[in-house]
Amino acid sequence: MPDAVRVCIVDDHAVVWQGLRAFLGSVPDIEVVGEAAGGTEAVALVRTQRPDVVLVDLMMPGTDGFEAIQRFREDSPDTRVLVLTSFSAEGHVLRALRAGAFSYLLKDAEAEEIATAIRKAVRGEPVISAAVAARMPGDLSRRPSKQVEGLGQLTNRELEVMRLIADGFSNAVIAERLGISEGTVKTHVNSLLGKLQLSDRTQAAALAWRQGLVDGPT
Repeated sequence: MPDAVRVCIVDDHAVVWQGLRAFLGSVPDIEVVGEAAGGTEAVALVRTQRPDVVLVDLMMPGTDGFEAIQRFREDSPDTRVLVLTSFSAEGHVLRALRAGAFSYLLKDAEAEEIATAIRKAVRGEPVISAAVAARMPGDLSRRPSKQVEGLGQLTNRELEVMRLIADGFSNAVIAERLGISEGTVKTHVNSLLGKLQLSDRTQAAALAWRQGLVDGPT
Protein backbone atom coordinates (compact mmCIF):
# COMPACT_ATOMS: atom_id res chain seq x y z
CA MET A 1 0.00 0.00 0.00
CA PRO A 2 1.45 3.40 -0.96
CA ASP A 3 2.30 5.94 1.72
CA ALA A 4 -0.57 8.16 2.86
CA VAL A 5 -0.73 11.69 1.48
CA ARG A 6 0.50 14.06 4.20
CA VAL A 7 -1.81 17.08 4.54
CA CYS A 8 -1.82 20.33 6.53
CA ILE A 9 -5.01 22.34 7.08
CA VAL A 10 -4.91 26.14 7.35
CA ASP A 11 -8.10 27.99 8.33
CA ASP A 12 -8.96 30.47 11.06
CA HIS A 13 -12.41 28.95 11.62
CA ALA A 14 -12.10 26.07 14.08
CA VAL A 15 -15.32 24.44 12.89
CA VAL A 16 -13.85 24.19 9.38
CA TRP A 17 -10.51 22.61 10.23
CA GLN A 18 -12.04 20.39 12.89
CA GLY A 19 -14.55 19.09 10.37
CA LEU A 20 -11.87 18.57 7.75
CA ARG A 21 -9.59 16.82 10.20
CA ALA A 22 -12.40 14.53 11.34
CA PHE A 23 -13.25 13.52 7.78
CA LEU A 24 -9.72 13.30 6.37
CA GLY A 25 -8.60 11.41 9.46
CA SER A 26 -11.03 8.66 8.49
CA VAL A 27 -9.62 8.35 4.95
CA PRO A 28 -7.02 5.56 4.85
CA ASP A 29 -4.72 7.11 2.23
CA ILE A 30 -4.64 10.63 3.74
CA GLU A 31 -2.87 11.70 6.94
CA VAL A 32 -3.42 15.12 8.56
CA VAL A 33 -0.04 16.17 9.98
CA GLY A 34 -0.95 19.62 11.30
CA GLU A 35 -3.33 22.57 11.45
CA ALA A 36 -2.83 26.31 11.65
CA ALA A 37 -5.32 29.11 12.33
CA GLY A 38 -3.42 31.93 10.63
CA GLY A 39 -0.99 32.58 7.80
CA THR A 40 2.08 33.26 9.92
CA GLU A 41 1.57 30.07 11.92
CA ALA A 42 0.89 28.19 8.68
CA VAL A 43 4.18 29.26 7.10
CA ALA A 44 6.09 27.85 10.07
CA LEU A 45 4.01 24.67 10.01
CA VAL A 46 4.60 23.98 6.32
CA ARG A 47 8.29 24.77 6.63
CA THR A 48 8.56 22.18 9.42
CA GLN A 49 6.23 19.45 8.15
CA ARG A 50 6.77 19.82 4.39
CA PRO A 51 3.44 18.15 3.64
CA ASP A 52 2.45 16.76 0.25
CA VAL A 53 -0.61 19.03 0.19
CA VAL A 54 -1.70 22.07 2.20
CA LEU A 55 -5.35 23.18 2.30
CA VAL A 56 -5.49 26.93 2.83
CA ASP A 57 -8.15 29.62 3.12
CA LEU A 58 -7.43 33.03 1.60
CA MET A 59 -8.67 35.45 4.27
CA MET A 60 -6.96 34.96 7.63
CA PRO A 61 -5.52 37.14 10.37
CA GLY A 62 -1.88 38.15 10.12
CA THR A 63 -0.32 36.87 6.90
CA ASP A 64 -3.18 36.41 4.42
CA GLY A 65 -3.61 33.34 2.26
CA PHE A 66 -2.07 34.89 -0.85
CA GLU A 67 1.19 35.74 0.89
CA ALA A 68 1.16 32.42 2.74
CA ILE A 69 0.85 30.54 -0.55
CA GLN A 70 3.88 32.32 -1.93
CA ARG A 71 5.85 31.50 1.22
CA PHE A 72 4.78 27.84 1.03
CA ARG A 73 6.12 27.64 -2.51
CA GLU A 74 9.42 29.20 -1.46
CA ASP A 75 9.92 27.10 1.67
CA SER A 76 8.53 23.77 0.46
CA PRO A 77 8.51 23.69 -3.37
CA ASP A 78 7.22 20.12 -3.56
CA THR A 79 4.11 20.93 -1.50
CA ARG A 80 0.96 21.34 -3.59
CA VAL A 81 -1.27 24.21 -2.44
CA LEU A 82 -5.02 23.58 -2.57
CA VAL A 83 -7.07 26.70 -1.89
CA LEU A 84 -10.30 26.02 0.02
CA THR A 85 -12.24 29.25 0.37
CA SER A 86 -15.60 30.98 0.12
CA PHE A 87 -14.35 33.48 -2.48
CA SER A 88 -15.09 32.67 -6.13
CA ALA A 89 -14.39 36.06 -7.76
CA GLU A 90 -12.06 35.90 -10.75
CA GLY A 91 -9.63 38.31 -9.11
CA HIS A 92 -9.19 36.05 -6.08
CA VAL A 93 -8.71 32.98 -8.27
CA LEU A 94 -6.10 34.56 -10.53
CA ARG A 95 -4.24 36.13 -7.62
CA ALA A 96 -4.10 32.75 -5.87
CA LEU A 97 -2.84 31.03 -9.01
CA ARG A 98 -0.25 33.73 -9.46
CA ALA A 99 0.94 33.23 -5.89
CA GLY A 100 1.42 29.52 -6.59
CA ALA A 101 -1.85 27.75 -5.81
CA PHE A 102 -2.24 24.43 -7.62
CA SER A 103 -5.97 23.81 -7.15
CA TYR A 104 -8.93 25.98 -6.13
CA LEU A 105 -12.06 24.69 -4.38
CA LEU A 106 -14.95 26.39 -2.63
CA LYS A 107 -15.98 25.55 0.92
CA ASP A 108 -19.31 24.15 -0.23
CA ALA A 109 -17.43 21.27 -1.87
CA GLU A 110 -18.40 17.79 -0.72
CA ALA A 111 -15.92 16.11 1.62
CA GLU A 112 -15.13 13.38 -0.91
CA GLU A 113 -14.54 16.03 -3.58
CA ILE A 114 -11.86 17.56 -1.34
CA ALA A 115 -10.26 14.16 -0.77
CA THR A 116 -10.24 13.51 -4.51
CA ALA A 117 -8.62 16.90 -5.19
CA ILE A 118 -5.92 16.07 -2.63
CA ARG A 119 -5.15 12.78 -4.37
CA LYS A 120 -5.11 14.47 -7.76
CA ALA A 121 -2.76 17.17 -6.48
CA VAL A 122 -0.06 14.64 -5.63
CA ARG A 123 -0.49 13.17 -9.11
CA GLY A 124 0.01 16.59 -10.67
CA GLU A 125 -3.63 17.04 -11.72
CA PRO A 126 -5.02 20.50 -10.83
CA VAL A 127 -8.67 20.87 -9.87
CA ILE A 128 -10.76 24.03 -10.12
CA SER A 129 -14.25 24.10 -8.63
CA ALA A 130 -16.94 23.97 -11.31
CA ALA A 131 -18.55 27.13 -9.89
CA VAL A 132 -15.21 28.94 -10.14
CA ALA A 133 -14.44 27.62 -13.62
CA ALA A 134 -17.82 28.86 -14.82
CA ARG A 135 -16.83 32.42 -13.89
CA MET A 136 -13.49 32.22 -15.66
CA PRO A 137 -13.02 33.07 -19.36
CA GLY A 138 -12.48 29.40 -20.17
CA ASP A 139 -11.75 26.41 -17.96
CA LEU A 140 -7.97 26.38 -17.76
CA SER A 141 -7.86 23.14 -15.83
CA ARG A 142 -9.41 21.12 -18.63
CA ARG A 143 -7.00 21.99 -21.44
CA PRO A 144 -3.48 21.55 -20.11
CA SER A 145 -2.05 19.47 -22.95
CA LYS A 146 -3.02 21.90 -25.71
CA GLN A 147 -1.81 24.89 -23.75
CA VAL A 148 1.55 23.40 -22.81
CA GLU A 149 2.09 22.21 -26.37
CA GLY A 150 1.29 25.69 -27.63
CA LEU A 151 3.90 27.28 -25.40
CA GLY A 152 6.62 25.66 -27.47
CA GLN A 153 5.31 27.44 -30.55
CA LEU A 154 5.73 30.93 -29.09
CA THR A 155 8.59 33.12 -30.24
CA ASN A 156 10.90 34.69 -27.66
CA ARG A 157 9.17 38.04 -28.19
CA GLU A 158 5.73 36.49 -27.68
CA LEU A 159 6.93 34.92 -24.44
CA GLU A 160 8.19 38.34 -23.31
CA VAL A 161 4.81 39.87 -24.08
CA MET A 162 3.01 37.05 -22.29
CA ARG A 163 5.11 37.54 -19.14
CA LEU A 164 4.39 41.27 -19.15
CA ILE A 165 0.66 40.60 -19.59
CA ALA A 166 0.84 38.32 -16.55
CA ASP A 167 2.52 41.12 -14.61
CA GLY A 168 -0.53 43.29 -15.33
CA PHE A 169 0.89 45.71 -17.88
CA SER A 170 -1.19 47.31 -20.64
CA ASN A 171 -0.22 47.16 -24.32
CA ALA A 172 1.03 50.73 -24.10
CA VAL A 173 3.35 49.97 -21.19
CA ILE A 174 4.54 46.75 -22.82
CA ALA A 175 5.36 48.68 -25.98
CA GLU A 176 7.38 51.21 -23.98
CA ARG A 177 9.24 48.50 -22.07
CA LEU A 178 10.15 46.52 -25.18
CA GLY A 179 10.84 49.54 -27.41
CA ILE A 180 8.24 48.57 -30.01
CA SER A 181 4.99 50.11 -31.21
CA GLU A 182 1.68 49.44 -29.51
CA GLY A 183 0.39 48.02 -32.79
CA THR A 184 3.21 45.47 -32.80
CA VAL A 185 2.33 44.49 -29.24
CA LYS A 186 -1.27 43.89 -30.32
CA THR A 187 0.00 41.69 -33.16
CA HIS A 188 2.08 39.63 -30.71
CA VAL A 189 -0.85 39.33 -28.31
CA ASN A 190 -3.20 38.11 -31.05
CA SER A 191 -0.56 35.66 -32.27
CA LEU A 192 0.13 34.12 -28.85
CA LEU A 193 -3.58 33.85 -28.06
CA GLY A 194 -4.11 32.01 -31.32
CA LYS A 195 -1.21 29.60 -30.77
CA LEU A 196 -2.40 28.82 -27.23
CA GLN A 197 -6.08 28.59 -28.25
CA LEU A 198 -7.01 31.22 -25.68
CA SER A 199 -9.65 33.90 -26.03
CA ASP A 200 -8.24 36.78 -23.99
CA ARG A 201 -5.42 38.25 -21.91
CA THR A 202 -6.80 36.93 -18.62
CA GLN A 203 -6.44 33.35 -19.82
CA ALA A 204 -2.92 34.11 -21.04
CA ALA A 205 -1.99 35.58 -17.65
CA ALA A 206 -3.40 32.62 -15.73
CA LEU A 207 -1.55 30.17 -17.95
CA ALA A 208 1.72 32.07 -17.51
CA TRP A 209 1.33 31.99 -13.73
CA ARG A 210 0.34 28.30 -13.72
CA GLN A 211 3.29 27.31 -15.92
CA GLY A 212 5.80 29.28 -13.84
CA LEU A 213 6.68 31.78 -16.56
CA VAL A 214 6.46 34.63 -14.05
CA ASP A 215 7.16 34.96 -10.35
CA GLY A 216 4.45 35.41 -7.75
CA PRO A 217 3.36 38.89 -6.70
CA THR A 218 5.83 41.05 -4.82
